[in-house]
Amino acid sequence: MTDVLPLRGVHGCVFDAYGTLFDFAAAARNCRDVLGDNIDRLTALWRDKQLQYTWLRAAQGRHADFWQVTGDALDFALETLGLTKPDLRDRLMSLYLTLDPFPEVSGVLARLKAAGMQTAILSNGSPAMLDAAVKAAKLETLLDAVLSVEEVGVYKPHPKVYQLAVDRLGIPASAISFQSSNAWDAYAASAFGMQVVWCNRYGQRRERLPGSPNREIKSLAELPALVGAA
Repeated sequence: MTDVLPLRGVHGCVFDAYGTLFDFAAAARNCRDVLGDNIDRLTALWRDKQLQYTWLRAAQGRHADFWQVTGDALDFALETLGLTKPDLRDRLMSLYLTLDPFPEVSGVLARLKAAGMQTAILSNGSPAMLDAAVKAAKLETLLDAVLSVEEVGVYKPHPKVYQLAVDRLGIPASAISFQSSNAWDAYAASAFGMQVVWCNRYGQRRERLPGSPNREIKSLAELPALVGAA
């Protein structure tokens, strides 16, 4: 952790979903029998194209929900890597609905709730995708809100997305601690006015973008101490 000083005035903790609470690499890992040595390559390319398509669609004003974007990105990745086994696409998409949460997630959310914090997900995911992931991980009782960009029809990092959390939780941006493993997401939330804890699970470099995360951690297990919920 780069700075152990706690944040001040936090009344709500809002989390990105994919890569932050849920391990997007789990889908490919659970197809090891078919993918073999292609697991990491597929995971990386699928994720890269998934994010690229959200940004490109937002820039063009041609929104489609995250389920379609995820499928389009997977089609690109499978074709690029020459992975043509029948039923592989359907299997991977099904697994994406029930991605494994990271090991610390449920315990961290429980500690935040016990400390009186509001908790929420704020994600590119479609409502159906998020509902499936939350239920599979048994996190329903640990979250006050599950917010999808579908409510505003544009993807992160548009400011309208971060405003969703302010509106739903009923507290100012400055009273929200936003957690994301995606550096670009963390910087955008900071530029919006939230306090930000960048969960840098993947050893990313700092972005050259507006905003700056308040704290950097490697696991959400470090979060409760930062927001007064230790």
